[in-house]
Amino acid sequence: MGNYKADLHIHTVLSPCGSLDMSPSNIIECAKKKHLNIIGITDHNATHHTGIIQRLGQKEGLFVLRGAEVCTKEEIHCLAFFEFDDEINAFQKYIDEYLPHIPNDTDKLGYQVIVDENEEILDQLPYTLLSGINQSIDKVKKKVIELNGMFIPAHIDRSTFSISSQLGFIPPGLAPTAYEISKYSSREKILKIFPSIANYVITQDSDAHFPEDIGSVINVFELEEVSFKSIKAMFEKGF
Repeated sequence: MGNYKADLHIHTVLSPCGSLDMSPSNIIECAKKKHLNIIGITDHNATHHTGIIQRLGQKEGLFVLRGAEVCTKEEIHCLAFFEFDDEINAFQKYIDEYLPHIPNDTDKLGYQVIVDENEEILDQLPYTLLSGINQSIDKVKKKVIELNGMFIPAHIDRSTFSISSQLGFIPPGLAPTAYEISKYSSREKILKIFPSIANYVITQDSDAHFPEDIGSVINVFELEEVSFKSIKAMFEKGF
């Protein structure tokens, strides 16, 4: 068993609200400087940068969880992670099917660019990634589990785009893989509000949109090995 430092909520330059400095190579460099062992790549409704960052991370001994921050029909943000290419590709296809085709306003929302490891622009997505997809949180969770993924409602303490802000309660039958809180809260504070989640693992992540925010808060995971399966098993075991 070993202890591993993790930040599971990091956006790239592809997220329109993310800094143009959040290129794949810069993210890996910043994560190394913060002595992280595990990072999660979670662009808004998009998984396109997860493969390249995983490859760059492998070269540097950094484990990369591939995923997205999905915005549900209720405008609840949820993290979803997958192990294999076919699973993450299927999930991206699912997002694309239900994402409204609203043209992205770069002046108001920012650019949505896909880049390579040399920071050369390969593509620019035309539709805003900030919209909620036309699927409820229950349906999104069901899809993630069908694809053998990990489903984690994001920053549940926040006053916007969270379970608490959009629903006012945590559905008792939701049963996610884990829950996430923002860097502005704590496990003790959130359990006073939602004691029903006490048996779940609660992660606390940076939600980094700028390089300096990567690793601003961390989780320390005790794992037999650093792998998707071991992280998922740790979450599912709970406390």
